Amino acid sequence: MHALSVRQLVKIYANGVQALAGIDLDVPRGDFCALLGPNGAGKTSLIGIVTSLVRKTSGTVRVFGHDLDHELNAVKSAIGVVPQEINLNLWDKVSNIVVNQAGFYGVPPARARRRAETCLRQLQLWDRRHDSARTLSGGMKRRLMIARALMHEPELLILDEPTAGVDIEIRRSMWDFLRAINAAGTTIILTTHYLEEAENLCRHVAIIDHGRVIVDDRMAAVLTRLQQEHFLLTLREPLAILPPLPGFEARLVSDHEVEVAVPRSRQINELFAGLSAAGLQVASLRNKTNRLEELFVTLTERKDKLPASRPGETRP
Repeated sequence: MHALSVRQLVKIYANGVQALAGIDLDVPRGDFCALLGPNGAGKTSLIGIVTSLVRKTSGTVRVFGHDLDHELNAVKSAIGVVPQEINLNLWDKVSNIVVNQAGFYGVPPARARRRAETCLRQLQLWDRRHDSARTLSGGMKRRLMIARALMHEPELLILDEPTAGVDIEIRRSMWDFLRAINAAGTTIILTTHYLEEAENLCRHVAIIDHGRVIVDDRMAAVLTRLQQEHFLLTLREPLAILPPLPGFEARLVSDHEVEVAVPRSRQINELFAGLSAAGLQVASLRNKTNRLEELFVTLTERKDKLPASRPGETRP
């Protein structure tokens, strides 16, 4: 049974804009899935429909086998949502926010208080439980929203840009927490514009563009589509003119930096052999962008986008 199964989902708004054009998507139980796409691609409409905040035009949605149209309460109980916008009652105490959330799902008060302590401790907010939410930093507010979403112990957690505006240290601590709850069995769907985050966390990736799923596959399989990687080389000595590097596209970024595109068909040691033959000494090398970012840009800019592959199917 899939955590989420969507079939031929269509959303057309009253102004005639078609946000979703008949998409199919399966997220396996226990998966950690990245839901990606440029602004306006349809991600927010999809999440809105799955969480019953947006009415679909047609199609079916099932959450752990429960049909959205006929078993709405079961669907709601199975899902925890962390929205992109901070929507806390900023004048309420941290502990009240999470305990009250549990009450909406029928969790008894004593159990809710125990659950609140567990969630707040896990997210390093227990020491702030008596404080007003307005006194928290931006990163703490994000963590509080995650704690709130987990209060009824949902099987599926949907995170919409959960680390937006959060500094790198807090972001990485949130990554560790999300990995831990996923390992414990919670299915997670993550939308993010930090593609490094998606590549590091997720095992499955779905990319939506213009209301259609253009990629749906395992992360490892998707990354094999990348035809080349871009590296930034820092040279030991300044350079005025870049000599030819046969087999590689290269350009001089500054007198000490060279950007090189390395095709999948070539090995990195071949690049270093070419650099050595050209008399260039390299002080350091790093990826210019992460692999998923390069692929994402390539796919969403293409006019002849590939149809979505299914899990286990790798397209060139």
